[in-house]
Amino acid sequence: MNDVRVRFAPSPTGYLHIGGVRTALFNWLFARHHRGQFILRIEDTDQSRSTDEAIRAILDGLSWVGLDWDEGPYRQTERLDLYRQHAMTLFEQRQAYWCVCTAEELEARRKEAQARGLPQKYDGRCRDRQITNPGGEAALRFKAPQAGETVVEDLIKGQVVFENSLLDDLIILRSNGFPTYNFSVVVDDALMGISHVIRGDDHLTNTPRQIPIFHALGHAVPQFGHLPMILGTDKARLSKRHGATSILAYKEMGYLPEAMVNYLARLGWSHGDQEIFTGQELIEKFSLDHVQKSSAVFNPEKLLWVNAEHIKSSEPSRVAALLRPFLDQAGLGAEARTKPAGWLEQLVILFRERARTLAEMATAAKPYVKDELAFDEKAVKKLLTPAIVPALTKLTDRLAGVPDFSQAELEKVFKRLVEEEGMKMGQLAQPVRVALTGGTASPGLFEVMVLLGRERTLARLKKGIALAGRSTPS
Repeated sequence: MNDVRVRFAPSPTGYLHIGGVRTALFNWLFARHHRGQFILRIEDTDQSRSTDEAIRAILDGLSWVGLDWDEGPYRQTERLDLYRQHAMTLFEQRQAYWCVCTAEELEARRKEAQARGLPQKYDGRCRDRQITNPGGEAALRFKAPQAGETVVEDLIKGQVVFENSLLDDLIILRSNGFPTYNFSVVVDDALMGISHVIRGDDHLTNTPRQIPIFHALGHAVPQFGHLPMILGTDKARLSKRHGATSILAYKEMGYLPEAMVNYLARLGWSHGDQEIFTGQELIEKFSLDHVQKSSAVFNPEKLLWVNAEHIKSSEPSRVAALLRPFLDQAGLGAEARTKPAGWLEQLVILFRERARTLAEMATAAKPYVKDELAFDEKAVKKLLTPAIVPALTKLTDRLAGVPDFSQAELEKVFKRLVEEEGMKMGQLAQPVRVALTGGTASPGLFEVMVLLGRERTLARLKKGIALAGRSTPS
C-alpha cells in the first residue's frame, strides 16, 4: 500500500488500558508493515475529564511497550480554531445550521419519542429555519443525509449497511464553541491525511455519522477497520476485575514490554499456530486479514505464560537490567550491587526457567543475594540432623580444595562422596540444599553453588553443619 497513515487517538480521561494499547499496537504494526506513518493524537476536548496526568500516562505507557510515533502528539485543544473554521465552512455551504433548542426541550422530545416507540433522535425542528445570527446559546448541527444508505466496507467486519433515516443531525459545535467528538475527529483525520482508521468496534456506529462529514468537507474517506471487543474469561466486557488495569501496572508487576506486545498482538490476531513472536516478526507478519471478527478473551494465565517464555529467551543482560528496580523494591538492591560483574546475569540464568515475572524472580533471589538466610524450620528439623554431619563435613572439606569451582567439578565431587558413603543422591542433596538456600526447593544444586561462589558456599555448609549438630531428629 502507498502512503499508509494511521493514528492512535486516545482521550486522556483515565489510564491507558489493555484495549487502548491493543488498538495502538495494531495501528503501529500496520504502519510499520507497510512502511507508513503512525500518528499520535490526544483527543482532549472533554475539558471536564481530560488531565495532563492522563496524557503523561498515555505517553509513558506507549513508550514502555515501544510504540514510537512518527508525528505528534497532537492535542485537539490546540486545534480548536481549525474545527471552528471548518464548521463555519459547512454552515456557509448550507450543510450545517444553527439549532436554538434548549436542553430541556430536547430532553422532553426524547422522552416523548421514547414513549411513542419512535427513534430517539433530533426531530430537525431548526433544520429549515435558516437562523443566521442566533441570539443566546445555540449549537451548530450537521445536515445528515435523510434517505438512502451509508455503506461501510469494513476491513475486518466486511460490508456493514446503515439506514440514513436513522441518523441524527448531530451537533458539530456546542453552544460553548467546542467541537464534538464526531466532528473534530473527521477534521483531524482529513487534514492529517489518515488513510486507514483502525479502532475498536464500539466506534462502528460513529462511522456512518462521520462518512457524510468527510464528503461534505470535500475530503477522501479513509478505509475503516473495527477491532472486536476484548472480553474477560467470563465473556463479560473487560473490566478492572479481569485485569484491565493501566498498562504501566504490568510494568510494575514485572512483565517485559515485549511480552505485553506479543500477548496483545495475539489477542484477536493470529499467524498460523505461532504463539511467541519477536517484534520484528510481528511487523513482518501482521495483516488485517488475520484479525478475527469475534471478540477476543483476555486470559491472565496466558499472559503469564507468554511473559515467562520471553524471560527464558531474552538476553540475560537485558533481564538483569530490568530486574534491578525489583531488587531495590525487595530491599536487595544494595547487596546486589556489591556482587562481581556478571553475577546478576548468572542469577537470571539460574531463575529464568522458574520465574514468570521479574517480581517473582526478585522474590526468589533473596536467599542468593543476602548473606543471612531465613531457614525453613521444618526442613531443618527433618534434614539437618546429627546423622548427616559427617557427610556434610567431608563435602565441605573437599569443596574447599577443589581447584576448579565449576558445575562439572562440583558434580564429580558430589557423586564420588555419595558413592563412598553408600547414600542416594537425594539423601545428601536435600540437606545441602537446605544449608545453602534455607529450604527444600531451588534451582540445580551445582548451579546454586557456582552462583554463591566458593566462599559463601563453604560458609553456608558450615552453618548447616552447626545446625545439624544442634538439631533433634524428627
